[in-house]
This record gives sequence, C-alpha cells and structure tokens, in this order.
Amino acid sequence: SGFANMLDYVLAGLGEWDDPYAARAMMAELGLDPAADPVRLSGGEGRRAALVRALSQEPDILLLDEPTNHLDLIAIEWLESRLASSRSALALISHDKRLLADLTTATVWLDRGSTRRLDRGFGAFEAWRDAKLEEEETERHKLDRRIASEEHWMRYGVTARRKRNMRRVDELADLRRERREARRAVGAAMAAQDAKASSALVIEAERIGKAYDGLFIVRDFSLRVMRRDRIGIVGANGAGKTTLLGLLTGALEPDSGSVRLGANVAMAALDQGRASLEPMTTLVDALTGEGSEYVTINGERRHVLGYMREFLFPPEQARTPIGKLSGGERGRLMLARALARPSSLMILDEPTNDLDIETLDLLQELLSDYAGTILLASHDRDFLDRVATSVIVAEGGGRWVEYAGGYSDMVAQRGYGLAGALVPPAAAEKPDRPPPERVTPKRKLSFNERRALEALPERMEKLRADLDELERRLADADFPAREPAAFTDATRIYGELRDALSGAEDEWLGLDILREELERQ
Repeated sequence: SGFANMLDYVLAGLGEWDDPYAARAMMAELGLDPAADPVRLSGGEGRRAALVRALSQEPDILLLDEPTNHLDLIAIEWLESRLASSRSALALISHDKRLLADLTTATVWLDRGSTRRLDRGFGAFEAWRDAKLEEEETERHKLDRRIASEEHWMRYGVTARRKRNMRRVDELADLRRERREARRAVGAAMAAQDAKASSALVIEAERIGKAYDGLFIVRDFSLRVMRRDRIGIVGANGAGKTTLLGLLTGALEPDSGSVRLGANVAMAALDQGRASLEPMTTLVDALTGEGSEYVTINGERRHVLGYMREFLFPPEQARTPIGKLSGGERGRLMLARALARPSSLMILDEPTNDLDIETLDLLQELLSDYAGTILLASHDRDFLDRVATSVIVAEGGGRWVEYAGGYSDMVAQRGYGLAGALVPPAAAEKPDRPPPERVTPKRKLSFNERRALEALPERMEKLRADLDELERRLADADFPAREPAAFTDATRIYGELRDALSGAEDEWLGLDILREELERQ
C-alpha cells in the first residue's frame, strides 16, 4: 500500500532510464485501470499490476515465481508473448507446462533435495526425467536395496503413468472424433436417434440465456452433452464460466431457454474454493467420515490407506489435520473426495490450481479412467489439450461457441487464441442489442491444404513408429552407461518427434474440421 493509485504503484518500480509510456501501454493491454486503488485489487488484478511493474523495467535478469497464478487465459497468453519478445534473461518457476515448453531453453529439476540440469527446454524434460528414473530404479534393484513402497509409488510410478497416458492420446482422439460425428448427427436428424442415444444423454440445453444488471453472461446457447464427453470451458476471468457451469447442471435457473438433465445423472463437484472442511479434520476422516477406515469406490470396498496412496499420500499422513496440508495436498484431497462419491457427471472448476506437475499427471490419468462425463472450467492450456473432447469459448456479449478437440484445436479453428482482444467488462453487450454475426467467407480448401490433409496421416504413422522404436531403445537399462552420447541424442530426438507428432495431429484435426465446415456451406 502507500500508493494513491495503481499507476503510482507501477511507476514507482521504474528506474531513471525506463520508459513510463511502455508501462502505461502494458496496463492498457491488460485492461488495468491506472486510477484504481491498489488496496482494493482482486488477486488477478494485483498479479497483473506486479507483472507490468516488473516487465516495464526491461531488467537484465527477470525472476518469475508462478507468474500465471490468478491469471486468466487471456493474460497468460499476453504474458507468454511479452516474455518471448523480451531481451531479459529469464528464470521461471511454474507448473504451467505450456508456458514452460514455449519459453525455456534449459531446465533445472529439483528432486529430493538435489538439482539436475537439462540443457534443453521443458518440452524435452519429461522423457529425460523418465529415463533418469528408470535408470535409477534399475540400479537400485541391482544393488538389492529395498525401496519403501510409498516412495516407489510416488517417485517411480510417474514413469508408468506417463506410458499409460501416451496410450490414452489415441483414446482421446477417438472420443474427439465421436464428439464431431455426434454434432453432425444432431444437426442432420435429431428425430432419428434411437433409445441408446437417448439414454446416453447427460445434458441438453436449448437456447439458454442469463443476464445480470443488464449484461448478458450467456445468450442463446444450445448444447448436447453425451456420456463420456469431456467439455472444457474457457474465457477471461469474469466471462461467466462458473455461471455457465451452474446453468448446465441445474444449479442456476436460466432467464430464457431450458436445460434438461438425463435420467439418473449423479453429480460430484470440485470447486476452486476447496475450503469446505474443518482444518482440524484428519485426512482419513475427510475421506471416510469419522470412525471408518474404508471407502467405497465404484461399488468396491477399499481400505483408505490404499486409496490415499493413489493420491500420493503416504500412510504416515493419515492422521494429519487438513489445516497442516499444503495447497497442492489440499487440492489432491478434495479431488480424492470428489472421485470417491458415486457419480456419472464430474464438475471441475479450476481443478489444477496449486497442483504440482506430478499431481497434474495423476489427475489427467484419473480423469481419463473416469467412466462418466466431465465439465471442466480451466485456464491450463496443456491440461485442456490432454483431457477435453471439445472446448466452449466465451466470444463476448454472452456468446459462447463450442469447438471440437482441445485448446490447441480451438486455436487452429479460430485462427487465434484468447489474447487477441482484452475487453473490459463494461464493454460487454447490452441485452437490447443483437449479438454480432461472424462472417465466414465461403471458399474451398486450397491445393496446399488438400495436399496436407492427405499427407498428414502417413506422416503421423511414421512419427508414431519412430517414437515406438525410440521407446524400445530408451527402455534398455544399459543404454545410458553403454552409449551415453547416443542416449542423450535419443532423448533429444524423442522430444522433437513427440512435438512433431503433436503438431501434425493438431494440424490434421484443424484441416479436417475446416473441410467439414466448408462442405456444409
């Protein structure tokens, strides 16, 4: 505090040679009011003001500790673009995988009190880390040393989880294809759907609308959610993601339109507050209720210590009061509670807040195994790419549009991400004005687009085969010691091939969706 307004706070951090106009321009880009009282800022506004104060100085070295906390996707994309063009050296601590992969050229891994350095960006880190852990585990077995089961699960289990997650990429692609086909079927002949399709219906929203104080939050929005769909919801802070979740689940009544839930839909929720338990409640009691040592998961009775271990809690934490848990541990606990409840529809509002990278991998795996439907509001681009079958985006003025695929697929279809327009809430559309229509020029696929659409499947198959071959080589426990230089090259090439495959899949999906849309014109 001690500053009359936000502009004074930002300018107070500048040196004699720093440009105050650059700071003002950044504030405008981020939608910050220079006259606002610094004491009354929200968490997101305070974080954006601190970033402007730091970035406008153009320091020689910029140290950022979890810079994306409290930021929405628009601000995250703006920050990434700004950092990418900055001349400052950057030391970055973050759990945002996409930000790390796009910005870093070297990675330092802090593991069990020691550090290891990889002279490559985060995109290559996970394959390198897995190879190191496999090598270490093999050496431990060779020395016939016992490893505590809890440490083994928490540390070395990440490798097995990642291998399963690679297999799930194909499963997610199948779900996304089903989602696209289902949307085409709805538009073609809704009346022809059979009883099976009807029983698979989870949510049907017909032209729903919701306004507060004369401003539309949701306007004329329709959606059909089927069993096993994973629907991501993205937009700026204040765009209405939580409101849309409430409308779709029946927690809020729409001002217009209707929402119908399928038969026997049982909901479980993980909200972003995570403060619904007494701090003196122990971890076991939070999962089971007082006086019990068992939980029932999918109809199966299981001991709570075994269930705890799946969420990376060792047995000695069983009687730990919740008030003593870290933010990441509390997030894992609330996730464990949500998944322990019988449900067919999971509502997740910012589930990745405060979670470390290993827990993010675990959450991805648990949600992939979940047999029901998921509605997910998130600012985590990488997580949306790994989980969502379609993404609903706030386009402004209460207008929401659904795009098949994950976040990157949405960007490919729109042609830009969310950071293209930072519009203050006061500029939102009034109810008495019709929403602007998006004009899409009629055209056909170009020669290069057609050629890419035909050639990409063969390229993806070749990349998958090369990745499989490299995985077999990296699985050889003697490979690092026998050929250290070749092992380093193999891990580097593995990361490059994986990035190339991801890019090819994104490009093919974007072109395939574009082809379908052009054919319907």
